[in-house]
Amino acid sequence: MALQASTVVRNAMLDAIETTVGASPTLEIRSGAVPSSAAAADSGTLLASMALPADWLGAAASGSKGLLGTWEDASADAPSQMNAEHYRIKQGATTHLQGTVSGPGAGGDMILDNPSIAPGQAVTITSYNVTQSGA
Repeated sequence: MALQASTVVRNAMLDAIETTVGASPTLEIRSGAVPSSAAAADSGTLLASMALPADWLGAAASGSKGLLGTWEDASADAPSQMNAEHYRIKQGATTHLQGTVSGPGAGGDMILDNPSIAPGQAVTITSYNVTQSGA
């Protein structure tokens, strides 16, 4: 049987993410496949980078939590028009979270307003939710 936890425990586990990562981490949007683990080296091309708000995730509720505040890069770093495929959330040189990105309705872990990123384009994260399994 898989581990099961109450909603209170699942919420506490989720709230520990922001506490552990810390305030104002950096979000990188990159091309290419997601690295094999958060400990693996960066892959793909850096397309956009932004400092997240000091309080960057909302309080967990019902075993889930989502972005808080505005997550936006006013001027993308992309060297040419490229498709965003994954993200990494870092504090300093340490990657703490990573996953896939997509546009609305395409099923990524993080949703961008437009995953086809051109040099200098504004990039806005429109949806990001983390769900703790074990209900």
